[in-house]
Amino acid sequence: MDGLAEIDWRAIFVPQNSLVEPVIRGTIMYLGILAMLRLVLRRQVGGIGTADVLVVVLIAEVAGNSIAPAEQSVVEGLLLVATIFFWSYLIEWLQFRYPGFQRLIRDPKLKLIDKGRLLRRNMRREFVTKEELMAQIREQGLEDCSEVKAAYLEADGSISIIKHKRD
Repeated sequence: MDGLAEIDWRAIFVPQNSLVEPVIRGTIMYLGILAMLRLVLRRQVGGIGTADVLVVVLIAEVAGNSIAPAEQSVVEGLLLVATIFFWSYLIEWLQFRYPGFQRLIRDPKLKLIDKGRLLRRNMRREFVTKEELMAQIREQGLEDCSEVKAAYLEADGSISIIKHKRD
């Protein structure tokens, strides 16, 4: 029980800085990283959304800083985590409520194949190789691009294939 007496309880629960500062820092970091991910990432994220990756990374960073005694109080850390969750929730809500806002945040699908023809300009833009695209086609049980009506690089980074209808 002597160990409990040595703990600086005040440093754990009493903020060392203004409580507005972590909200502002969390807001700037969230929106800044979201903008950067929106511009740079698309295919790299894969099955989960960019915003999901952002929240996980930021929460891990904030939680780590809050655990270390010299960094910040638990209250400041929890406030920063709450700020990140707030922005994540608000952006998801805005995308659901306002389709125009969703177009700002999420990339539209990008056509990679049109009526069996590879759209190489779009493929180059997103660094999709012919080999990658052919692998996706084969996973759908098709042998050649000519069997594909359309293929799209989706907002989440996956590639969807629409087959020609068989007569």
